[in-house]
Amino acid sequence: MGLSPRWQTIIRLYGVQAAWTYERMAGIGVGHAAAPMLRDLFRDRDAIERRAAVARSAEYFNSHPYLAGIAVGAVVRSERDGVPGGAISRLRTALSGPLGALGDQLIWTGEVPALMGFTLALLPVVGWWAVAAAVLVHNVMRFRLTRWSLDLGLAHGLGVGAALQQSWLPRAAKDAQRVAAFAVGLALPVTAAWLWLDGIHEGGEVILALVLVGTVLTLAPGTRTRVTGLRFGLALLGAAILLMGGW
Repeated sequence: MGLSPRWQTIIRLYGVQAAWTYERMAGIGVGHAAAPMLRDLFRDRDAIERRAAVARSAEYFNSHPYLAGIAVGAVVRSERDGVPGGAISRLRTALSGPLGALGDQLIWTGEVPALMGFTLALLPVVGWWAVAAAVLVHNVMRFRLTRWSLDLGLAHGLGVGAALQQSWLPRAAKDAQRVAAFAVGLALPVTAAWLWLDGIHEGGEVILALVLVGTVLTLAPGTRTRVTGLRFGLALLGAAILLMGGW
């Protein structure tokens, strides 16, 4: 028994940039991802309608690849609801900017540098298992985000923009940058002690203090609007430099 159209789409969403072009950006890859669900949706309808829907799904589209499933799901749901083709095309265009910005904040300036920072901090303690754990965590998060994104689009269709703003994603995108700043600030003194000093044991108490302070600043509600990710990162960088000088 083969995979359902939904699972075929989830798998194809991993390769949305495989057919990247300057003219349509990730549009062709997004259309390829949407094809199984559109084929299933139009299996009992006129072939001309199906080809038109597939062509619309492959038009210009540019966003973060990890969140492309939101647009795919919204397009499929809109086609199922009988939304005019022009409105569907405008929806795709309107989603490009927000999905690109949120994805960059959540992944490229949040989750990825956070995992790199924690990996460097843990490397002296657990060795290369830290790298394996980071790869595993990243891929698990990627899978869950891809599946959630597709389901969000399928559930809301044309209303996916409002649903996205009310979801956990915008808040997580901001918090992820703070966690990344904390992780990188933590990794600096730990890595320096490991590479250039006598090991992390002599500075263990100081490192623990940095962990506690960084955790409080990351989680404290009062600092969420007053301390930006950049300020937080600079503060931890300054603390790391002082600690390294003290050692």
